[in-house]
Amino acid sequence: MIGLMLVAGSLSLRYVDSAKDIIAESNTRVVDQVGLNLDSYLRSMMRISDSVYYRVIKNVDLKTGSLSEPMSLLYETNRDQLVSIAVFSSDGKVIAAEPLFQLKPTVRVQNQDWFKKAAAKIENLHFSTPHVEDLFLDPDNKYHWVVSLSRSVELTEGGSIKHGVLLVDMNFSGIERICKNTDLGASGYVYIMDGSGEIIYHPKQELLYSRLASENNRAAAGYEDGTHLETFENEQRMITVKTVGYTGWKIVAVNSIQDVTAAYAQIRQFTLLVAGLASILLVFVNLFLSRRIATPIKALERSVKSIEDGDLDETKIAVGGSYEVEHLGNAIRSMVRKMRGLMADIVREQESKRKSELDALQAQINPHFLYNTLDSIVWMTEKGQYRDAVVMVTSLAKLFRISLSKGRNIIPVSAELEHVRNYLIIQNYRYKNKFRYSIDAQPEALRCVTIKLIVQPLVENSIYHGMEYMDNDGEIKIRAYLKGDDLFIDVADNGPGIPEERAAALFDGSTPTGKGSGIGLKNIRERIQLYFGKQYGLSLFSEPDVGTTAQIHLPAMTMEEFERRNPPPK
Repeated sequence: MIGLMLVAGSLSLRYVDSAKDIIAESNTRVVDQVGLNLDSYLRSMMRISDSVYYRVIKNVDLKTGSLSEPMSLLYETNRDQLVSIAVFSSDGKVIAAEPLFQLKPTVRVQNQDWFKKAAAKIENLHFSTPHVEDLFLDPDNKYHWVVSLSRSVELTEGGSIKHGVLLVDMNFSGIERICKNTDLGASGYVYIMDGSGEIIYHPKQELLYSRLASENNRAAAGYEDGTHLETFENEQRMITVKTVGYTGWKIVAVNSIQDVTAAYAQIRQFTLLVAGLASILLVFVNLFLSRRIATPIKALERSVKSIEDGDLDETKIAVGGSYEVEHLGNAIRSMVRKMRGLMADIVREQESKRKSELDALQAQINPHFLYNTLDSIVWMTEKGQYRDAVVMVTSLAKLFRISLSKGRNIIPVSAELEHVRNYLIIQNYRYKNKFRYSIDAQPEALRCVTIKLIVQPLVENSIYHGMEYMDNDGEIKIRAYLKGDDLFIDVADNGPGIPEERAAALFDGSTPTGKGSGIGLKNIRERIQLYFGKQYGLSLFSEPDVGTTAQIHLPAMTMEEFERRNPPPK
């Protein structure tokens, strides 16, 4: 029932929101159209102003010619739009004007706002707010509402340039026609104001001037272009604003929200009525279904909740109720049974896959090491150093033999250290005795097992990153020893060392770059933990200018103990 009421309320609000969206789109189209028409109107003023300035004023020297005749021709051509055209000197005297010429005695042109703006900013065109044209004596005593466009002009007199002001008064009725020919519903309307909020056109302009009506134009002057909601005189209104670029004027379309919502009142009432009837019907349906289905489903729900909590015992799943519910309970039991089997398979598969990936990565042989070793053997043979070449070939053969280890990943510590010894023999020849090395292992430690090829990458790191900058005084020490039930293998060097934070970063998962095998320390640690558990692994101890020690931690067990604890899968 609550859901139905929410749906009904949501639909009702959606109707209103849709209406608001439609009105907003309509307002936007209207203000865009008014903007285009107003832009055309203002541009016609600008074209007339440009024609007077560039075709008349610029081509006449006041010493020898007159502006009256060409200005009269322009006025007659555009008299449907124009009220007057006038050119004034910088001290406010009339130089030429059409159709009237004589100023009223009380008029001081220099004090007019349009004259001050034109004189202050000579590069700009200045549009005024609507006003009554009251500059010239009119024998017919007619009063015209106009919009004035003023600009500073350069007048030529006897070859010299002096400044003046050009005034073009456009008939305000053009703006009235633009704004009246709009369709915004019964109470909607459009008005125009300047950037400071002064009304330029309003359908209730006379009432506004006589203070019998009011408008929220001062607040609207601060609105950005677009649609806004406002409350004015206890009435919610939708306002759409568009700015006319070069004048700063703003076109404002106004609609009452109450008019929008009133149109959808019947739809809202119908929706609420349907929702009420559906709720009553739902009560009876719910009473029937709860007896037939709800009770056994609740029991089944409690069983599913126990599955979510991790209890995968299918015997605890409730089975009963109608045929459909009973069938659902049996299906869930079967699903849980299969889920347990799949989870076990996935765990085994993922563990096996992870071991295979890490073992494959660890078993990689750096091709550069192999190429360099073979190059060294060729060089020794060409130089006649046959004994050294035989040692290199023998060590390389033993290195590969132990690397293969008949496919086994778990080998004795003795075999792993023998592999390292052969690797060091080769590297010692290649680096011409730049470092010394020693391998020390307790007899009990040699009988224990380790993962294949986890010591050699550590020795390789010591050579490439520790011994490279040493000069015949490098030293690498390898120790294998027992502590209680634990086996430790240390690879220590007296190289330059690294800071503690950099040593920690080596376990973040990125493999080393530059020289080395490319086998990351993180890979060695993960292989150890996959085979022997999280309590074992690899640690790194380093101090700048002192050296670095990599310590492998393994359980101390023989091959027989390992195979007993880890029997091969059947």
